[in-house]
Amino acid sequence: MKQALTFFRPDDESTPGLPFVTHGISAGFASPAQDFMQERIDLNKELAKNWLTTFYIRVSGNSMMNAGIADGDLLVADRSLEPADGKIAICLIDGEFTVKRLKLDKDCLYLMPENPAYQPIKVSEENNFTVWGIVTYVVKSL
Repeated sequence: MKQALTFFRPDDESTPGLPFVTHGISAGFASPAQDFMQERIDLNKELAKNWLTTFYIRVSGNSMMNAGIADGDLLVADRSLEPADGKIAICLIDGEFTVKRLKLDKDCLYLMPENPAYQPIKVSEENNFTVWGIVTYVVKSL
């Protein structure tokens, strides 16, 4: 079986960062960006608020496409955040990782896909289940 999610840790010894344009980008007439490229940004520091509990995870599959998460996207997940209704979470259920939206119902938890081609997963007491982390960012290519 193909691994649905691939996990990475943030690199805390990364480069000093890439040039960062602090001035808003214009969608109309072009603006001279060279004057604003003096600052640098380290995306690890920007995306990982808690280094010890943050992971990057590459998605395989399209069950969350209507949430803006597609095959090949990179997720940022923080294990220190509390799960809550409506949050998108990395879950470990019966030995397999999956990314789904949490839906709390009366005495029940559902893992909701964001693609009508997939069925919700009802979590029961028989399942070996853990909310592994809460997704905080999606990094995607265009």
